[in-house]
Amino acid sequence: MSHPVLQVVGLRKSFTANRRTVHALNGVSLTLGQSETLGIVGESGSGKSTLGRIAVGLDTPSAGELHIEGERVDTLSSPERREKLRQCQMIFQDPYSSLNPRLTVGRQIGEGLFARGESDWRAIRLTVADLLDRVGLKREFASRYPHEFSGGQRQRIAIARALAPNPQIVVADEPVSALDVTIQAQILDLLADLKKDGNLSYLFISHDMAVVARLCDRIAVMHRGRLVECGPARAVIENPQHPYTRSLLDAVPRFGRRRTGQKPVPVRFPQHEDGDTFLTVSEGHTVLQAGL
Repeated sequence: MSHPVLQVVGLRKSFTANRRTVHALNGVSLTLGQSETLGIVGESGSGKSTLGRIAVGLDTPSAGELHIEGERVDTLSSPERREKLRQCQMIFQDPYSSLNPRLTVGRQIGEGLFARGESDWRAIRLTVADLLDRVGLKREFASRYPHEFSGGQRQRIAIARALAPNPQIVVADEPVSALDVTIQAQILDLLADLKKDGNLSYLFISHDMAVVARLCDRIAVMHRGRLVECGPARAVIENPQHPYTRSLLDAVPRFGRRRTGQKPVPVRFPQHEDGDTFLTVSEGHTVLQAGL
């Protein structure tokens, strides 16, 4: 793997509600290499979206370290931190709610260019037009509003907005789960093409193993705030080691091992404890030893 553009070390995040503390992240450590797509997969509540929000600066970790391009973010001054976090942009799950209905598409994409220091609005309009071209939309769409577009078109607009600050890292949080199957395939192909053209690195968050297997170079599996398995996509798909990973694959008809009509077998997942260690299965493929 190439040198990491994103690294998290011992990341923890806790929330308190109704006098109860929830550990959304509990000691997560991983790296994202240059021009790599790392899939973060797990069920709702596994902590994957919290990890993505911390990576782009929308949430602050309770403990642990976030490094972008080799620099620890929390040790930087406020201006330096903002500049560093600008290298990491996010594509959200719902393209409609993530766009401002009162602003034109061109204005929303242009804000990212303005944030990176561009002040010539004529140059901004030209760059917005180029970005719309890159995501497969017409240039004249810049003067329209989000409600005038389909769900797939809105997600393309959201992708263009994420690319506007010229980031090195894009966090895609369930970017196709709100779209129908045919549009999902188009958006996944678009993300793959943009990665080739722009030398991007993706942190791709999903609950769908089939989607992750199609796009990602490596897969990291999260369960109850912990990273339980991580390795090359093919190794994790073909030779899953953790029972939770196997259960995720069994839920996908393409990967499932159960015969037609066979009832699913309940799986008891291990309770993760501090001090759990990782077992190296093969080069770059690790799995939490608890319960194995």
